[in-house]
This record gives sequence, C-alpha cells and structure tokens, in this order.
Amino acid sequence: MTAQVWSWPGALMGAAVGFGLLLAYRGLPLRRRVDLNDRIAPYVRDSPRPSRLLTSSGVDLGVHHVLQPALHRLGAVVDQVLGGASSVRRRLERAGQPTDVEGFRAQQALWGVLAGTAGTVLASLRWLSNGTSLVGALAVVGLSVGGGVIARDQALTRAARRREERILAEFPSVAEMLALAVAAGEGAAAALDRVARLSTGELSGELERCLADARAGASLPEALQGMADRTGISSLARFVDGIVVAVERGTPLADVMRAQAQDAREASKQQLIEEGGKREIAMMVPVVFLVLPVTILFAVYPGLSELRLSL
Repeated sequence: MTAQVWSWPGALMGAAVGFGLLLAYRGLPLRRRVDLNDRIAPYVRDSPRPSRLLTSSGVDLGVHHVLQPALHRLGAVVDQVLGGASSVRRRLERAGQPTDVEGFRAQQALWGVLAGTAGTVLASLRWLSNGTSLVGALAVVGLSVGGGVIARDQALTRAARRREERILAEFPSVAEMLALAVAAGEGAAAALDRVARLSTGELSGELERCLADARAGASLPEALQGMADRTGISSLARFVDGIVVAVERGTPLADVMRAQAQDAREASKQQLIEEGGKREIAMMVPVVFLVLPVTILFAVYPGLSELRLSL
C-alpha cells in the first residue's frame, strides 16, 4: 500500500524533472535557429545600433527573460482556445493599459501556470493523505489552470470598470473647468491644454493624449472622437459630440460648454441617486435575514418557555 501511495508523486516528480531537462536542452545555443526576421532585422532597423562599449558586459539571466519565450507560446495557445482578441484590446484601452494582446495572453498563461502549480501541490497532498483517484487529481489541476486564466481576464475587466468609475467621478469637475476656460476667451485646444496641465487623474491623462494626437497631425475633432472611443463612456461621448459640433459649425463654444457641464453635473447626481438606491436595497439584506429573525426570536422565546413550564 505504501509503494502504491508513493508511486504517483514519484512519477509526477520524475516527469517534472524530465520536462525541465527537455526545456534546458531545447534552450541550448546549439539548438537555437536563426529565423528570417532575425536575419533581416539589422538591415531594416530605423535607429543605429549603439556602441558595444556603452552596453553592459554582463549577461542578463533574469527569470523574466528566461520564461518569456515559453510564456508567449503558451499565450498563443490560450488565444487560440479563448479567442476574442478584439474584446481584450478594447478592455485594455478602457483600463488605460498598453494594447498588447500577446503580452496579456502571456500574463494569462503565467497565471494559469501558477494556479496549476498550486493545484498540483494540493492534489499531491490529497493523494498522500486520502489516496484519491488520479482522475480527480487531474481534474483539480485542470480546474486550477482554467481558474487562473479566467481570474486574469476578470482582473482586467475589474480594472477597466474601476478606471471608468474614476473618469466619471472626475468628469463633472473637468467639464466645469473647460467651460470656465472657454468663457474666459480661450479656444477649444487652449482650454483643453490648460485643463490638462492644471488637473490630475485619468481624464486629464486622456486629455493629454488627445492633445498629443492633435499635435501629431490629427484634427481636434478626430482626436476628441478618439478619446471618446477609447474610454467608451456614454456621457463623455455626448460631451465630445457637443464640442465637435460646435467646432465644426461655428456655434458659440462657451454656451455649449456650459450646457454640457450642467448635463455632466446632472448625470453625476443621477448616478449618485441610483447608487444610493442600490446600497439601500443591499442594506436590507442583513436587516431582513439577521436582525429581524433575532428580534422575533427574542420576542417569542419567553412565551415558549412559559408554555413549557405550564405544561
């Protein structure tokens, strides 16, 4: 019985050691093949190669550089299984992160590997203690890997939602500042520049990116529309549409800005009222399921005890 209990952990450890030796063999310099991209890269590079005298002579053997190729391969597998690259790119933009779908898939693969390692340790401990079946252990490992991959995806969704909430919280104040700057006599671009320099936060960063796009050659309406598309917030999109229409048709911008700022303030108040209603309903849960039963119990228990004594 002892030999059977220790056979599977020993087999798993032997398989892990063999897999590690195989990876080390495949990573040897003699096994590396130079592809076509590496051959033509020195001839099509835009910037000149720096001098070797200015570079460090040490060899970087960090874990990140060692595991990066394997993680990118696993990320490609995850992308083929899950798909939805456009949705991931969209959420990365909404979260304010670089739109690197391949890098995000590599992060998902890393989370899956870490969760799978934890699941393997848990399954091995259960095997040693209870002697569970091999199918159950493999199921635990597979569920752990899938849970790690899904957890990274959900973390991105939560990051995008939190950033949208911060932008919505900053939006009324930024709209008021833009209205004041335009009413003082500045143009749309100058007002955006002033507000971006004087304010801090997620929305000011989006304004700076919008101004950078405008300075790079895009027109101001196109840059503003790009900001609205990146954030994906309906109230901000309506604000941008009002500015774009005023700039293109020559409508007095100060009046439009004041009206848009008032609409943003009203939308913020409406959101606070809706959030308060949701929290009020959530507060009823402990009252109904915890406080009310205890109150009824304290009210009924003395009468029940008296009935028992009388009987």
